[in-house]
Amino acid sequence: MALLSVQQVRMSFGGPPLLDSVSLHIEPGERVCLLGRNGAGKSSLMRCIAGELVPDSGRIVRQQDLRVSFLPQEVPQGLGGTVFELAARGLGKLGHSLAAYQQLSAELAHRHGNRQLLARLDRLQHSLDMDGGWLVHRQVEQILSHLDLDPNAPFASLSGGLKRRTLLAAALVSDPDLLLLDEPTNHLDITAIDWLEAFLLQREKALLFVTHDRLLLRKLATRIVELDRGRLSSWSCDYDAFLKRKRAALDAEAQEWAQLDKKIAQEEIWIHQGITARRTRNEGRMRALQALRAARRSRRQQPGSVRLQAQDAQRSGKRVIRATDLSYSYTDQPLIDHFSTTIMRGDKVGIIGPNGSGKTTLLQLLLGLLPPQRGIVEHGTRLRIAYFDQLRIQLDETKTVQDMVGDGHDTVTLNGKPRHIFSYLQDFLFPPERARSPVKALSGGERNRLLLARLFLQPSNVLVLDEPTNDLDLDTLELLEELLLDYPGTVLLVSHDRALLNNVVTSVVAFEGEGRVHEYVGGYDDWLRQRRPAPTQTPTPQPKPDTARPPRATRKKLSYKQQQELHALPEKIEQLEAEQNDLHRQLADPKLYRHNGGQVGPLKARLSAVEHELEAAFARWETLEAVQQG
Repeated sequence: MALLSVQQVRMSFGGPPLLDSVSLHIEPGERVCLLGRNGAGKSSLMRCIAGELVPDSGRIVRQQDLRVSFLPQEVPQGLGGTVFELAARGLGKLGHSLAAYQQLSAELAHRHGNRQLLARLDRLQHSLDMDGGWLVHRQVEQILSHLDLDPNAPFASLSGGLKRRTLLAAALVSDPDLLLLDEPTNHLDITAIDWLEAFLLQREKALLFVTHDRLLLRKLATRIVELDRGRLSSWSCDYDAFLKRKRAALDAEAQEWAQLDKKIAQEEIWIHQGITARRTRNEGRMRALQALRAARRSRRQQPGSVRLQAQDAQRSGKRVIRATDLSYSYTDQPLIDHFSTTIMRGDKVGIIGPNGSGKTTLLQLLLGLLPPQRGIVEHGTRLRIAYFDQLRIQLDETKTVQDMVGDGHDTVTLNGKPRHIFSYLQDFLFPPERARSPVKALSGGERNRLLLARLFLQPSNVLVLDEPTNDLDLDTLELLEELLLDYPGTVLLVSHDRALLNNVVTSVVAFEGEGRVHEYVGGYDDWLRQRRPAPTQTPTPQPKPDTARPPRATRKKLSYKQQQELHALPEKIEQLEAEQNDLHRQLADPKLYRHNGGQVGPLKARLSAVEHELEAAFARWETLEAVQQG
């Protein structure tokens, strides 16, 4: 028997219905992922299931005594108390006792020996002993620790991201029969996402979730439900199989609509024939034509896709940024300690680490927006930098969407061609009426799309993206991924999206604690395999006194042959990069697989060889240049 049944639910907010007589059944132990475009109605459906919204018609049937917990996308207003109190609120009487114990313990830390507090604490301890509260208390503390939350922090003082993490903790702590999570990975760092993934995998109770994290989706979902144009469809398969089946379904729909349009056109010719034909027309055929017209009027087109195109700029020099021995600290806590790197033209560098570890600080150091406390940052020639900031400080809440992008003008210029501002904004799914809206009225996903629209109007050869994927739907995220793959310049990308890192970046800069920042070749999975263990605390051996005079340092010089090799390396690297781009282009062409499948293997083998040659050439270039500079 289903835990919960959505039966013919309909909901509309003035336009086409978001939920058009939809039905859904959730069974015990299922992990169902709800997919759909931004604005399709996923959050509205989740709120209906949680009991926060009443549908226009239809009903939602729940098993008796079904316990449901819900993490919404937006933080509700008016919530108070500490983080621990909010997290424990779904535990009923036991939760109140645990919250009271936590509060008393915090008070006693400041009022040592207070007899009244000690007596109350003693009574609470006895009550928790009797109710098995200590096991639950430890579980609450573990969940808060994994989500990097201070249990005694006032909820009202937290940032929006920390408030959402607190609500996530509350949903997980209550261990409901049905857990509803709307974008649970927003504002989580990679460590917390990995923990959440493992936590949800080991749960044996039902889960309905919305996410744009493709790795989380692939690992968790036992079934996929899609909300598309007001209708729900269920797919009992994994995400990759869903993508193939969905494409086939859309192709079949397009073919069916084409046949309908053709039949209507034929019938329209018949109805407009001369007087003789009209005398002989039959009423049944007329009624059939009217039904065909009604069917065409009632069909809903798929919403358009975001179209992303970056503004071209002159190529930068081969060496984009060189950082030598960078160090930076806040209040004696090292964020970055003796970090060096060289970023070459065409590199795509991912930057990962826990929230607050210093990723944005490193970006600002590399871009010259923040002076290093120690070390040197050198920029190459002809750099044109476009910067997508995490906090969206580039957005003016008082301006309209069109003014934020067009700066008061009716046209924008993209790659030398003028475009009307409304036409350009429609590429980012802003229809004219939405383009006239103030920025303060936009959702999180719309704000990200607006920043991308501004960003891609800037001619650039260096793209800097600080957490660009929050609130983007999967379609837009995959289009952004394609743009970054095809972008001919250099990319610096701060992201917690593991799939995006795996698919786009050529190297990862990882913050690994206590100021240790290391660079690794490859994407996220490559970093997992290569990452360095934290140093163990071992006693420092005391050196024996050495009375011998140290050898005099001598500066190495390049031989004539090495000088010639160094001179030739840039041209060799450029040729290899050109061949690499051509191989990527060939392998991305669907015609290759349909007509010349036998070439795929050799092309992939050559691509792998070119990538190894490039890596070796860059390593050799850095070695020779380091020797030359002494």
